[in-house]
Amino acid sequence: MSVRASSSSIPPGIADLIARCNLRAVFQPIVDFADGAILGYEGLIRGPAGSPLESPAALFARAHEERCTTALEHAAARVCIDAFVRFDGQGKLFLNFSADALRELTASGRDTFALFDGTLDARRVVVELTEQSAIDDSNDFTPVVDALRSAGAQFALDDYGTANSSLNLWVRLHPDIVKIDRFFIDGIAKHSLKFEAVRAMQHFAQASGARIVAEGIECEADLIVLRDMGIGSGQGYFFGRPETRPALALAHDASEAIRAGHIAVFPEAARRAATVQSGSGSPAAKMMVHAPTLPRHATNNDVLQVFNREPELHALAVVEGETPVALINRRAFMDRYALPYHRELFGKKACMQFANASPVLIEQSMTVEQMATLLASDDQRYLADGFVITDNGRYAGLGTGESLVRAVTEVRIQAARYANPLTFLPGNIPISSHIERLLSNDAGFYACYVDLNQFKPFNDQYGYWQGDEVLKFAATVLADACDPTRDFLGHVGGDDFLILFQSETWLERAQRAIDTFNAGAQRFYAPADRLAGGIEGEDRQGNRVFFGFVTMAIGCVHIAPGSGGRHTSEAIASLAAFAKRQAKQEAAGLVVIDGSDSAALLPVHGEPASSAG
Repeated sequence: MSVRASSSSIPPGIADLIARCNLRAVFQPIVDFADGAILGYEGLIRGPAGSPLESPAALFARAHEERCTTALEHAAARVCIDAFVRFDGQGKLFLNFSADALRELTASGRDTFALFDGTLDARRVVVELTEQSAIDDSNDFTPVVDALRSAGAQFALDDYGTANSSLNLWVRLHPDIVKIDRFFIDGIAKHSLKFEAVRAMQHFAQASGARIVAEGIECEADLIVLRDMGIGSGQGYFFGRPETRPALALAHDASEAIRAGHIAVFPEAARRAATVQSGSGSPAAKMMVHAPTLPRHATNNDVLQVFNREPELHALAVVEGETPVALINRRAFMDRYALPYHRELFGKKACMQFANASPVLIEQSMTVEQMATLLASDDQRYLADGFVITDNGRYAGLGTGESLVRAVTEVRIQAARYANPLTFLPGNIPISSHIERLLSNDAGFYACYVDLNQFKPFNDQYGYWQGDEVLKFAATVLADACDPTRDFLGHVGGDDFLILFQSETWLERAQRAIDTFNAGAQRFYAPADRLAGGIEGEDRQGNRVFFGFVTMAIGCVHIAPGSGGRHTSEAIASLAAFAKRQAKQEAAGLVVIDGSDSAALLPVHGEPASSAG
């Protein structure tokens, strides 16, 4: 062994384990998502089986107490190398080192990586920089990384995203591989913020030329999301636990999961919608009207002079220093001044006499959604008077009630394209995006358009509030019918929803949704209407008609695997809407058509499809 630690300088305990060769290596596979091949193994150290020092946490905690952590790291690497060679491990061997251990390891200045002694080609080694010790000066650490690379080894950042793993190190040390910490990976299929964080790391990896390894993969759903977002490789219990003699090939179940034909449903739509709704930049600045001000001691004649000079000005702010203290509305002021003798009586008096001394103040850093609270407030004077825009409390300009209503409306319309504001389900843009992903990957799926029969009469009879409750109930029922890792549920608008099913049990799920909704919707009716079986109302021609209970109809289009190139998202949505119209005429409320032939209607249970619709 070229790298030796003097046992006489190490306190008893860890030195004894090293001297007696009581350390053992275990290995966990690192898998390529492209073909399921094992790229290599991470070598991990364990103490004597069944002893208090068996776990690596206990082992290194003792080493820290005995001040021999680097000696333990060097010995652990030696044990892992010898064991890797003995079981004829294939691919790369990943070894963990702290910054201090790497500095000591490369301090000899030799031309080759002294640890290996020819036992293992250094070109088959990846050295992972762990978070056990901080790097105060990354420039000072660069020669250490250069020494590793000159010996042929690759360099990796371990547990990226936590503790000492930082973007600063990534930029300065140019790692060949970056291993993303399991915190960001575990549950990524359901966590939009984790998804966005990993996607940001992926973009930077592409720019820097580094390969990403996702740590901590424990379920198929997380694997499929990582695979479909373009992460190249990973490790975790899903592929195999650390073993003394690990498998040389991936297990069948894990291999099948990597090759799964369905694509992931990314957990991103709600987060994007929230971002849109919160607004971007400074919306107040876009609404700002740059207008002159008057001091508190100005007269009403001074106000009249400003309004006459600037006929487009809707209001005028009164300030004390730079702080706005009042707002004078042009129309209200001029109407009063036009009364007989008002100019003669009030012209030389202070302008505060006709001013609103408690104007609405809006900081220009506020988002549109924060401003929207004004629309629901009891004080609606801002609609006529406008409002004052401030910068850290100092006067900046004016805004009009009209511009505020327009800004809030535009943002909410834009947000609704990403997520429905009532159900928070993905809107039209995420729906189209997911259809495009399905088509580009030639994945087979069922596009199912969902509509509610008799919803308009119910809404007219019971009001929009109760109608919204029915829509939220429908969204809940449909969400419960979907597998969130395979099936995409979106809200087109109103009582229209769209499900992109990849589940093999899609038909059973769709039928369950219809049955559950049809039974549950009756609870929204008054007892008398439930007994009557529905309500009386007017049809579109104004005639009195009896309407039954609100029910669900689902029209489905089957898009076969491999046929993606023959379709567009718009065409599929149109076909699904066509199938929905057919389903609304069927007693079963469910119709399926073949996407390869829009004229071929295949009703459920083999019943002939109605041509109405």
